[in-house]
Amino acid sequence: MFHKEGHKIIFFSMVFTVGLLFLVDEFVTIYWLRTGLMVLALVFFILILQFFRNPKRKTVINDNHALSPVDGKVVVIEEVFEPEYFNDKRLQVSVFMSPINVHVTRYPIGGEIAFSKYHPGKYLVAWHPKASEENERTTVVVENQNSGKILYRQIAGALAKRIVNYAVPETKVVQGADSGFIKFGSRVDLFLPLDAKIKVDLNQKVRGGESIIAEMP
Repeated sequence: MFHKEGHKIIFFSMVFTVGLLFLVDEFVTIYWLRTGLMVLALVFFILILQFFRNPKRKTVINDNHALSPVDGKVVVIEEVFEPEYFNDKRLQVSVFMSPINVHVTRYPIGGEIAFSKYHPGKYLVAWHPKASEENERTTVVVENQNSGKILYRQIAGALAKRIVNYAVPETKVVQGADSGFIKFGSRVDLFLPLDAKIKVDLNQKVRGGESIIAEMP
C-alpha cells in the first residue's frame, strides 16, 4: 500500500525506469555495463516504492497516551521553551526519520485541531539545533480533555522539499490517523506538558501511531 502523496512520483519513476531499461538494452552492448545500469535503474525504482509505502498500523486509542507521530529514532528528550504557541516550558521529544523510514505523519492524540500553521524556511540538516526554528515546517496543536494540548512540528531536512499537512483548525481528528507526509528525510518534534511521563529513551526506534512517547498525568 502506497501513500497518495507518492502516486504521481511512483508513476513517473516507473515510466523513467522502463524507458531507461529499454534504452540500455537497445544501445549498451558491453555486458557488465548493461547489467549494472539495469540493476541501478531497478534499485532506484524500489527505493521510490519503499519511501512512499504506507503500512497499516494497529493504533490502540488512549487519550492518556501521546503516540509517536512518525517512524524513526528518538534524538532529543529535553525541557525547552516553546515560543510559537505555548510561550512556556515544555518537554520536547524529537524523532528523526532517515530516507528509509515510513514518512507518513500521524496524529499523536485524538481530539480537535486548535492550531495549524505552515512556515516557509531553510533546509538545514534535520538534526541541526536551529532546524526547529529556521527550516520549512508546520506546527499543529491537537487538544482533548484528557491530554490537554499537544503540539507537534513537522520539520523539513536537507533533502525534504515539501511538507504536506492535512490538519485543519476546529476539525475533529482520530489518534493515529494520517495527518500528513514529509518528502525525503526530516524530523518531527513533539511538545508535551512538563508533568508528562516520558516512555521512550534516546536512540530508541519508534513506530508512528503505535509507540507510546508519553503518558499524560
